[in-house]
Amino acid sequence: MRALAIGGVLTAILLFAGVEWASRREDSRVPSLGDVCAFVMRYAVGPVPVGRIGLFGFWWWLGWHFLAR
Repeated sequence: MRALAIGGVLTAILLFAGVEWASRREDSRVPSLGDVCAFVMRYAVGPVPVGRIGLFGFWWWLGWHFLAR
């Protein structure tokens, strides 16, 4: 089970790297990771910054599951 989780994380890292590489090519229509994060951070429903809350929740989940010991 541990090997499956490690394989999934490594696959996700490789996919992120591949998309970032594709976004840096000339005349690419693929947005970079920075552009996607900027879009998410601007997203709001009325006065509630839903994108920022979601991004904060993601970092909290990541830290809770992988960084806290």
